[in-house]
Amino acid sequence: MATPPVQPVPTPAVPNGDAFRLGFIGAGNLAESIARGVAASGVLPASAIRTASHRRPERGAAFASIGAQLFDSNAQVVDNSDVVVISVKPQIVKQVLVELKPLLTEEKLLVSIAAGIKMKDLQDWSGQQRIIRVMPNTPSAVGQAASVMCLGEKATQNDESRVRSLFGAIGKVWTAEEKYFDAVTGLSGSGPAYIFLAIEAMADGGVAAGLPRDLALGLASQTVLGAATMVNETGKHPGQLKDQVTSPAGTTITGIQELERGAFRGTLINAVVAAAKRCRELS
Repeated sequence: MATPPVQPVPTPAVPNGDAFRLGFIGAGNLAESIARGVAASGVLPASAIRTASHRRPERGAAFASIGAQLFDSNAQVVDNSDVVVISVKPQIVKQVLVELKPLLTEEKLLVSIAAGIKMKDLQDWSGQQRIIRVMPNTPSAVGQAASVMCLGEKATQNDESRVRSLFGAIGKVWTAEEKYFDAVTGLSGSGPAYIFLAIEAMADGGVAAGLPRDLALGLASQTVLGAATMVNETGKHPGQLKDQVTSPAGTTITGIQELERGAFRGTLINAVVAAAKRCRELS
């Protein structure tokens, strides 16, 4: 049985001399988050980023405010880019790729962040095999994305390094086989919503226990952030960290007992599995 690769996190900057031109086909919020992160982190100069003028002027203005170049058409963006990021809505990916197919030569790396569009479809529609598919999640908006990428047949180690540097500018990056992407969707793709729900519920509990609403929400969100940071920075298993703050007959174990009565862990497990199953059904 194949073991899923665990290759996260320190993401080196692009080596000196490996400057490249980065084009976005689609100028939505996620594309903007990536572009801002790339420019702010120094992975690429803003002048190396480009996209096409958008039907909504504010989207073009957002890219222009970074210092990116705006072209009149997607074809011009592709022609003037070395790495082309497909960041349009999934339902129009086929149309866009078919239109751009004559321009997508093997000299260009195609990167797709379109949710649910599989590598085989990307290859068929684009005529390309030098492709990397990436699944980031919504915390990319604050530079804390959990992104997973898989490589197409002709993607090189240098291609992987470039894409790792791009998405490392907005969070952490892992490489895995595409067969894991439905499960990735169920966990990190849908996971932020589970945590938002948990924060809201913890805050409501604080209000029920007598706290003012703003204080309860601030404490709940900071507690989740602090706990996640402890897991990431200490390298300790979450169960070990939980045990360290759980005294015999104390307040924390009493609260955990209530969570166990409500099948808290089982419910979260089931949520991830159900979301992954739904992803498979939709793809």
